[in-house]
Amino acid sequence: MARRLPLLLLLLLPFVLAPQAAGDDVSHKAAVDAQLSQLRAKMAAASAREDALSSHISGVTGDIRALERRSGDVAARLKSLQADLELHRARLVRLTQLLELQTARLNFLRSQYAKAMNRLDNRVVALYKEDRPSTLDVLVASASFTDALDQIDYMADVGNEDANVSASVRAARNEMKTLRAQTRQTHEQVAAATRVIAVRTAQELELQNTLLARRSGLVAARHSQLEALTTVRGEHEDAVAEAAGLSKVSEQLAGQIRAAQAAAAAAATPAISPTQSVYRSEQSASGFIWPVSGPVVSPFGMRWGRMHEGIDIGVGYGTPIHAAAAGTVITAGWEDGYGNLIVIDHGGGLATAYAHQSGFAVGYGAHVEQGQVIGYVGCTGHCFGPHLHFEVRVNGSAVDPLGYL
Repeated sequence: MARRLPLLLLLLLPFVLAPQAAGDDVSHKAAVDAQLSQLRAKMAAASAREDALSSHISGVTGDIRALERRSGDVAARLKSLQADLELHRARLVRLTQLLELQTARLNFLRSQYAKAMNRLDNRVVALYKEDRPSTLDVLVASASFTDALDQIDYMADVGNEDANVSASVRAARNEMKTLRAQTRQTHEQVAAATRVIAVRTAQELELQNTLLARRSGLVAARHSQLEALTTVRGEHEDAVAEAAGLSKVSEQLAGQIRAAQAAAAAAATPAISPTQSVYRSEQSASGFIWPVSGPVVSPFGMRWGRMHEGIDIGVGYGTPIHAAAAGTVITAGWEDGYGNLIVIDHGGGLATAYAHQSGFAVGYGAHVEQGQVIGYVGCTGHCFGPHLHFEVRVNGSAVDPLGYL
């Protein structure tokens, strides 16, 4: 926008410096005033949006910092839980290995006990089937008394040894069974604790991922808003620069309008044509009459963030428009925003403007009487329905028309 300002000034400069008719001066003044109004509204909207974006960015930054603090707390808890989980898992592995060894040992002792008991049972069966030699038989069969004592001791030792082996294996088996049961119980407790820690770790990890995703979304939103804020600030600066240039041109055109009004005041005003119908309406204290009869649907003042420099009178399409006072038509043509526009100079620095017309009844330079038909209501330019946009200007500046009607 700022780069287009010099070009805009160069385009407007010939209209400012070159001699022009009074109608052209007013046309350019109206166009510049409309542009200035749009620029002021644009600057006000940009300032409001800049404030809103700055406030929202501050809020998002605060939310991001809060999420970062919360994410830090979650990360610390998660780190502790993960370390605890690893310890429990390692302990669970060791207990599983120990339980497997104890199970293998218990199975071995069970087999050994079964073998010992089988051997003992076989010995008992053999003794039952064979006649057990008495002590007298041993003595008779022995070569000497010493040999007889040795045979008796041997038989007793064999029986005692079988019983001791069976008892020892049974005791070892029972002890291993007890140890295995204790290890299994410990294994189950550690496995339960591991499952609990794993669930808590998964919950904390999910919370951390959620917080990180929210933070990422807020960071992206803040980045987007910062870009929007930069754009809005640039537009605001461009609008300020353009408004400054247009204000300068507007002042120059206002001087030309005043000069045109002075020239029109010095010119003679011919009598009205006998065939021209005259609209009769009650004059105000200022000597003006209403150009059309209808309600004011939009007053003078700020509207939609910009200055509404006249009043909108609601009447039907094609309704005749009457001059509010006698004067000279100093412009009659198309103006951006206004559509078909007529401006009448009434002398003394006073002028009235009639916009959005569907057609003209008079042309540039015509002298009209109060109440004379100058055009017809329409909806040209920036318009959303048939109505008359009516302005009163004092020395080129718009004032509230209701103060003159």
